[in-house]
Amino acid sequence: MPLYEYRCRTCEDTFELRRAMAESSDPATCPSGHLNSVRLLSVFASVGAAGSSPAPASAAPSGGGCGSSCGCAH
Repeated sequence: MPLYEYRCRTCEDTFELRRAMAESSDPATCPSGHLNSVRLLSVFASVGAAGSSPAPASAAPSGGGCGSSCGCAH
């Protein structure tokens, strides 16, 4: 199940809940017990270094797609 982030409009607390996608917009109770929350738009980090680019074609392994140590003669 996805993890959603919410902010309570009453106490300004930010909290997370793991719930089904179909329940993502349902009212969420904050840890203090208030039922006045709004779902936040969460951002996530992508894997990889910023500004990195794929390796040049000359850096590709020699031989077939499985590398030169395989011995499959491709």
